[in-house]
Amino acid sequence: MESGTPDVLLRTEGRAGFVTLNRPRVINALTHTMVLAVDRALTAWEHDPAVTTVVIEGAGERGLCAGGDIRAIHDDARAAGTASAAFWRDEYRLNARIARYPKPCVALMDGIVMGGGVGVSAHGSVRVVTERSRVAMPETGIGFVPDVGGTYLLGRAPGELGTHLALTGSPIGAADALLTGLADHVVPSAELPALAGDLTRLPADEAVSRHTVTPPPGVLAEQREWIDACYRAETVEAIVERLFDTGVPAAKETATTLLAKSPTALKATLATLRRSRALGTLEEVLDLEFRVSCAALTTPDLVEGIRAQVVDKDRDPHWTPPTLPEVSAADLTRFFAPPPGGDLGLAGTLPPA
Repeated sequence: MESGTPDVLLRTEGRAGFVTLNRPRVINALTHTMVLAVDRALTAWEHDPAVTTVVIEGAGERGLCAGGDIRAIHDDARAAGTASAAFWRDEYRLNARIARYPKPCVALMDGIVMGGGVGVSAHGSVRVVTERSRVAMPETGIGFVPDVGGTYLLGRAPGELGTHLALTGSPIGAADALLTGLADHVVPSAELPALAGDLTRLPADEAVSRHTVTPPPGVLAEQREWIDACYRAETVEAIVERLFDTGVPAAKETATTLLAKSPTALKATLATLRRSRALGTLEEVLDLEFRVSCAALTTPDLVEGIRAQVVDKDRDPHWTPPTLPEVSAADLTRFFAPPPGGDLGLAGTLPPA
């Protein structure tokens, strides 16, 4: 049986319900309408005894999902609107729902999986990557902060690997997705149709195990020593200094990468990540991230970052303020204050900023 909207295709086959994100021209970037459609499908299938497994996949050859529709966020931020906050309220609730879903939720994380794409996949109970997967939370490059529970996931990665990925926004492949806890299994992309077929007739774990392979080594394991040593520093400035001082070429390149990101977003990301580590549940972290996201919407860097990367594509953002030392403590405190429309409230009441 097939249903859904043009941007989200739904079908049931055998014992499985399939959600297909269907905006392939923009790598299935999420809109508010899509989030609501996925949530409705999860509601229907949760109470349908014929559906025992839910599968989330993306249309087209490029990836599962490149994230939220950041052009829409750009336009909303420029207009001082409320659409983005409304979108995030429902998106973050969907992220939490996927994490707590009572039936196996299998995410086929093939190709590009970034930002909001991580939110609808990496909280699932069975997360499958392929040799084509490129998983990332690249928000600091557009003047934003990792959200959709990204600071929860990255905050629980081994050592300081998650801090490295959160600040740099670097994409990782299959082996590193396993290492950092963003995925569970590797399946060759050519076998995804066969896996989908098996999911219609077999329990999820049994179906996936028939196709799982061991990926080639990633890069993070061999970089772990300098990553842990540098990123445990107290501040972003100190992290950058340590990276330059290591004598490791890859570390120095990373320092240069960081200095091209939004200074405000870098500092807000580090502060959010460390607060997230102290919280106990995904819901608490999503509540925190909602505050941070709403605050970021009012900063000049979010509009400027999206302009430079997506709208004009000149790749030359002009950050405000332009350097790390110019980002004050007061600039950071405002990220953790309740937003004008009220807190998300998934886990109750957050403490004051």
